[in-house]
Amino acid sequence: MAEIFVCGHRNPDMDSICAAYSYAFLKNKVDPNNTYNAVRCGNLNDTTKAQFDRLGVTPPPFIKDVRTKVLSVTRNTNAVVQVGDPVYNLVSIYGSSNKSSVVPVMDGEQYRGLLSVDEVSSFVLKENSGERPIYHFVVDNFPKVLKGSFLKRGERATFDAPIMVGAMRYIVFCKHLEALEGRPPILVVGDREDHIRKAIELQIPAIVLTGIEDQVTSSVDWDSYQGSVYLSALDTAETLRLLRLSVPVKELMVQDPIKLEDDCLFDVARDILADSEYRGLPVFGGGKYKGFVTRRCFLDRPKTKVIMVDHNETEQGVSGIDESEVLEIIDHHRLGAAKTRNPIFIYCEPLGSTCTIIYKLYLRHNIEITQQMARVLLSGIVSDTIMLKSPTTTFEDYTAVQDLLILGDVEDMRKFGETMFSSGASLAKEDPRKMLEADFKVYRELGVAFGIGQCEVTTLSDVDEYKDTYLSELELLKMAQGLDWAMFLITDVVRENSVLLMTSLPITERKLAYEKTGEGKFFLPGVLSRKKQLLPEILRVLEE
Repeated sequence: MAEIFVCGHRNPDMDSICAAYSYAFLKNKVDPNNTYNAVRCGNLNDTTKAQFDRLGVTPPPFIKDVRTKVLSVTRNTNAVVQVGDPVYNLVSIYGSSNKSSVVPVMDGEQYRGLLSVDEVSSFVLKENSGERPIYHFVVDNFPKVLKGSFLKRGERATFDAPIMVGAMRYIVFCKHLEALEGRPPILVVGDREDHIRKAIELQIPAIVLTGIEDQVTSSVDWDSYQGSVYLSALDTAETLRLLRLSVPVKELMVQDPIKLEDDCLFDVARDILADSEYRGLPVFGGGKYKGFVTRRCFLDRPKTKVIMVDHNETEQGVSGIDESEVLEIIDHHRLGAAKTRNPIFIYCEPLGSTCTIIYKLYLRHNIEITQQMARVLLSGIVSDTIMLKSPTTTFEDYTAVQDLLILGDVEDMRKFGETMFSSGASLAKEDPRKMLEADFKVYRELGVAFGIGQCEVTTLSDVDEYKDTYLSELELLKMAQGLDWAMFLITDVVRENSVLLMTSLPITERKLAYEKTGEGKFFLPGVLSRKKQLLPEILRVLEE
C-alpha cells in the first residue's frame, strides 16, 4: 500500500484546496489499496479558512515539500533485544536469518540504542586486549544462557568480576585466588569440594558448578555462603563460553550516538551515515522512536507519489515535485506539464473550476456526493468562476452548480457566494506582502519573467487608500523573485470589475488596452479572470 499526496499549487486559492480535499476523498473510495492524503503547500487565505470553518471541514494539512525523506526508507524489525538481555540473545539474532546489520535495544517500549556486529566484535576483542577482562554479571541471566538451575541465590543481583576456572590442583588454585585479591572472581568449577570450600571461605560473588545433571554430590555447607550457586548441566568449556555471553547488552552500547529526524532529507541522512562510524542510525519523529536506517536503506531512492490538482506546471507545484513521481494531473489551466517517465492519467478541460472536473469524476465512478462534500465542491466552483460570472464559466460549470446546490441543500447560490467572499481579508488592513503572495503565479513567456497575483473584494472604492503601499511591496516582490514585471489584480466580485496594479515596464504597459487611472494603476471593466482575460492581454503585449 502506497501513500499518495493530492496537492494543489503554491499560494492555494479556494478551488485548489477544495479540489485536493474532494479528489483525495474520491480516490480513497475507488482505490482502497492505496492511501490518498489531501495536502496543501501554502497558507490558507482568509476566505478559504473561513469557508472551511463554516462547512465544519478540516482543511488539508500543510506540507513543506515532497522531496524524499529518511522516513520513507526507515526500517522496523521484530528482532529486538531488551537492555538487560544477555549478549547471547544478540549473537543468536545475528546467527539467524536476520538481514539487518543492526539490532534495536529497548527498555520496555522505550528506545535505548542500536547494536551491530561491530559492538559484538569489540566486546570479543576487548577480552583479548592483554589484561584479564572484568565482566558485568546479572545473576538472572545465568539460566537464559546456561542449561541448569540455581542451587542458591545470593544477596547480590549484579556484580563485576573476572572469570576463574577451578581446573588446576588445589594448591595452585589457591595461589591464583590470592593473586586476584581485591577482584574476587566468579568461579566455574566441577563438583570439587576443596575448591568450593575455598571459594565459600573467600565469599566470592558466585560459583557455577559444571557437569551436574541432577544434584551436587560433594558434602559442602552452603549456609554460610552469601553468593549465588548455579548448577550447569553443560561441561566446563561450554559453560565458560556461554557465561561470557550472559553479560547484558547494555554493556556494549555506545553513549550519545547520532540520531536522525524523520523529516531529514534522504541525501542528507545518507551522507550523515556515510560519514559516521556506525552501521546504522536511529530515526526519531516528534521525540518518538520511528525505526532505524542502515547503509543498505540508501541503495535505492524511493520517490514521493503525488497527484497534481488545479495546476500542471512544476514551477507552480509543491517544492521538490521535480524529484517526485507524479501519478495524475487534474486541471483546467493551459498545459505546461513536465515530461514523465511513465504514462500517467491526465484529465484537463477548459472549465471554470477544477472542482467541476472532480464533480464529473464522482459521477463517472458512481460515488455518492454527500451534503458536506457537495458544499466543498460548490465552494471551489463558485469561487473560481466568481459566482458563475467569470468568462471562464462554461455550461458544465453551471449544470454542476445546479446539481450541487440540491445535493448540498443550499437554497441560494448568490447568497452562498457572497457570504463566502465577504470573509476575504481587507486589503487596507492586511499585510500587503501576505496579500500579494496569497495567490501569486509566475509565468515565463517570450523572454520575460512576470508574476500576477489576484484577490477578490466586494468594493474597489478604497483602492487609492492602499495603492502606494501595495505598489511599493509589489516592487520588492518583483526583485525578490527575480522577475521583470509584477502585477496585482484586485477584482470586485459584486460589480464585476477589476483594478490592476503593476510595477513599471514602460515599453509594454503603454500597449495595454486598459485605461490608466494613476501611476501603476489601471481600470479593467468587466475583467474577472486572470487566466482568460488578463493573461491573454499580457501575452499580446509581449508579442508586439
